[in-house]
Amino acid sequence: MIKLDKKIVVMAVLLGLAGAGYLGWKRYFGTPSDAQAAPPATHKTADTLHFDASAPQLTFIRVEPVEALPEPLVEPLNARIAYDDNHTARVFSPVNGRVVKILAEAGQPVRAGDGLLEMDAPEYAQAAADVAKADADLLRSKEVLERARLLYEAKGVAQKDLELAEADWHQAEAEAVRARARLRNLNGNGHDAGGTYVLRAPLSGTLTERQVSAGSEVRPDASNSLFVIADTSHVWVLVDMPELALGKVSVGQKVLIQVDAYPGESFLGTITVIGGALDPLTRRIQVRCELDNPLGKLKPEMFARVSPIADVHSSLPRLPNTAIVTQGLYSYVFVEQSVGVLQRRKVTLGLQGHEFSFVKEGLKAGERVVTTGALLLNAELAGND
Repeated sequence: MIKLDKKIVVMAVLLGLAGAGYLGWKRYFGTPSDAQAAPPATHKTADTLHFDASAPQLTFIRVEPVEALPEPLVEPLNARIAYDDNHTARVFSPVNGRVVKILAEAGQPVRAGDGLLEMDAPEYAQAAADVAKADADLLRSKEVLERARLLYEAKGVAQKDLELAEADWHQAEAEAVRARARLRNLNGNGHDAGGTYVLRAPLSGTLTERQVSAGSEVRPDASNSLFVIADTSHVWVLVDMPELALGKVSVGQKVLIQVDAYPGESFLGTITVIGGALDPLTRRIQVRCELDNPLGKLKPEMFARVSPIADVHSSLPRLPNTAIVTQGLYSYVFVEQSVGVLQRRKVTLGLQGHEFSFVKEGLKAGERVVTTGALLLNAELAGND
């Protein structure tokens, strides 16, 4: 009995909610004969709707100004942001050793020559000792050569002894050059002989990655770099382009790049490399674009959408597809003439994508267009004909 009473109560509540919903629907969308119905729109012309400024119909539409962008040749292509390898350094240790101290952290700017880490490196100490030994041998061989020349002039030694001294001096000189070059390649300054080696930044930029900690053992043949330093004011955009779109792009062509992090904002890039072969599995070819990134907004590994364009100096109005109403062979949009006055206008479309379409004729940039609720307005216009 108790269960039955609960069911009756629940049914009564549901019926009450349904009744309230029906009354609300009748109030805003009821027939014109309903005393509580919203006032219908009136016509100024055959294609114009006129609403009062407080009409409830206006709450169901959204009006936005039209923006103009260069018309793309194809629909946006999937891509990703990547480091510009021409302005990026992946830093490895040239010697074996153990990290003692980290001198730079990921995210901070560095200049060429700044220290990244300190490490105990016997190999570096050996290189410094080799320089000192080579310099000493060079000095000794030079003194021996000078004595041999004096003795030869005094007929005190044979010519072969002089030639042997000259050969020893040349050999010592070559060894000194080799030792100095080895120490210079290690970025050493030639004065630290205690085995402490400082790994330095080879270029200026931002330290974007760090994959080493204090106490780590490092070696030159490691598979992963210890640091990545990049000039993030230059980035690449790598596009996976389908085979069908390949004929519409060329090296030097401009492209528009968009990312989800900055909706409504476009970045201009240039195609610099088109791959030589398609991927046999995906049937796509990789296209590389370059662009400046002075504010650092674009980050490596961001997903992006790339649209090749024909002319960067020519723009067309771009609309979301929700703003377009199709009737037969023609397309229409509703343009706001003033508050509450909406005119249906025929337009000629260019490229039509999944989300946006470009208008070739019938609309100008800056005009205010209904982007949400166009179908409702079209139905209202048809109902008042």
